[in-house]
Amino acid sequence: MKIKHWQLFKDSLFQAKKLAAYRLLPIGKVIQYVLMLVLFVTIVSLIQFVTGSSIETSQINGLKEFFNEVKWLIYPASFILLFLINSFSLFLQISIYALAGMVILIIRKKRGEYRHIWRTAALAVTLPTIIATLSVFLPIHTYIMTIFTALLTLLYVFIASSKYPNQPQK
Repeated sequence: MKIKHWQLFKDSLFQAKKLAAYRLLPIGKVIQYVLMLVLFVTIVSLIQFVTGSSIETSQINGLKEFFNEVKWLIYPASFILLFLINSFSLFLQISIYALAGMVILIIRKKRGEYRHIWRTAALAVTLPTIIATLSVFLPIHTYIMTIFTALLTLLYVFIASSKYPNQPQK
């Protein structure tokens, strides 16, 4: 199955039911997609760090002089550190959503393995991740955004699970 990352991105945003079909994609393709999503999050985080755009970073004005002196070293190191932290965080989130997806599959009496629902969850986090990443520029409380994005991801997983095959009758 030859599918481009752009097609995965569009379907992850607008066609939640198609995510179940992508459970059969090779894991390498899904991990590439997740890492591209992490790259987006990291770039936005680095822009936020460089410009000081968030509400919380306005309190560190005293360190700006120090940053200006070692800027050439801070920014590449920050990018690498942000990429690693964002990667760990997103892969952990996907794994937790996949665990919840397994519960959804059991309740709905659908057939699927953890590796399948993990792939589905990896694509289902696309829109919530974009919303959460861009929300740092808005005056929205972090807890509200976390709850909203978690529910949105679970909704995507729930919708996608409707296209999983039914359990065989015993």
